[in-house]
Amino acid sequence: MLTARNDIISISDPATGRPVGSVPAATEAEIFDAMALARRTFPVWRHTQAAARGAAVRVAAAALREGAAELAEILEHETGKPRDDAMASVDAGASTLEQYAELGPLHRGKSLHGSWSATDLMVPEPRGVVVALTPWNDPVAVACGLLGAALVTGNCVVHKPSERCPHTGERLGALLRTAFPDGVLQTLIGGGAVGELLAGRQDVDVVAHVGGVTTGRRVAMACARTGAKALLENGGNDPLLVDGDVDPVWAAGQAALGSFANAGQICVSVERIYVHQRVSEDFLDALAAQARRFDGQPLVDTEHRDRVHEQVRQALAGGAEALTGATIPDGPGAHYPATVLAGCTPQMTVMAEETFGPVAPVMVVPDFATGLAEAAHGRYGLAATVLTADMAHAHEAYRTLPAGTVKVNAVFGGAPGGAAEPRGVSGSGFGYGPELLDEMTATKLVHLTAPGGTA
Repeated sequence: MLTARNDIISISDPATGRPVGSVPAATEAEIFDAMALARRTFPVWRHTQAAARGAAVRVAAAALREGAAELAEILEHETGKPRDDAMASVDAGASTLEQYAELGPLHRGKSLHGSWSATDLMVPEPRGVVVALTPWNDPVAVACGLLGAALVTGNCVVHKPSERCPHTGERLGALLRTAFPDGVLQTLIGGGAVGELLAGRQDVDVVAHVGGVTTGRRVAMACARTGAKALLENGGNDPLLVDGDVDPVWAAGQAALGSFANAGQICVSVERIYVHQRVSEDFLDALAAQARRFDGQPLVDTEHRDRVHEQVRQALAGGAEALTGATIPDGPGAHYPATVLAGCTPQMTVMAEETFGPVAPVMVVPDFATGLAEAAHGRYGLAATVLTADMAHAHEAYRTLPAGTVKVNAVFGGAPGGAAEPRGVSGSGFGYGPELLDEMTATKLVHLTAPGGTA
């Protein structure tokens, strides 16, 4: 049971180690009050016209853009995300809200061909109260996706941001709340205990979680007990497969970007690399050179940094070779260098599990088929990347890899509006795109005919 106001979350700047501030976690009574308010508000919000809900989400996007500079500064000091990247994250969040403001009023059901004297409809309706549990690595953009889709379809939302960025979550909530009636959107601060209390309540209709596998499984179990819908994007262990017919220097640039951008703390970061032996030597040399360009960005905190380093240490003890990095630097903060590990094997934790840090573990494979088999192995299924000039290999790869997203010849990118469902322990359901509107609604079948009819 949570204590009244004794559970304080304190944050230090991961770049400098200096204190950022402290925030009290929500009490059990505050959780109860927030859920009760959301439940009372839901009938009013669901009856608000779809166009009016879309307009409110658009106002929220404008408020976010107006407060972007302040929010980006908070985000930088809480998570270590560079200011330009933080501003881009806020901009992406605002753009996502604007997209859902347009898509929401267009979300539609279906009419069916039945009897001449009857009308048959499939009608989407809001599910009710949505609990959104969002991560620290991209807390604004990810939250705006879940919140925007839930709100524009008529749900009320109780949002718990990660305890690693409580000030960011509080400020985001304060900016967005101004666009909605009281009780439509609420923010509660807290760690795992608060999240468990929210996810396990009987009066929740959807729990949307983006974060680690362990927490995602707890959410799924809680939803199985209560009957709530679980919408999950858990962790990933995303492979990169480098074929023997590509420019190894170009491939190394892609690998470095995928492994080291945002210090490897992107949901679809490259986590393990399989390179064809034909280009492996040049690839490893180029990757080590590229890695040095990414040094300097801290991880979110020292606890996470130490977990990353422990995986590296175990790999080195198991026979891997560090071509760059692999040491905790002196000085304050949670810095860790971009690290390239050669000679890795499938049994190493750094290859088998999510590292979520600036580490590129590399395994040399004798041919494309072996690399594809290794890349397809494992319990995760978030994303995967293949670099190849062979279109037959490209087709074989995207059909074989058990991942929600498969990228060919680019570690990042894609057309707007795309959506995917994770595989394995990486989650379930659409977490973005127009399909997220379907996840936030339930379809009702309506058969309408005149009294005394034969339909």
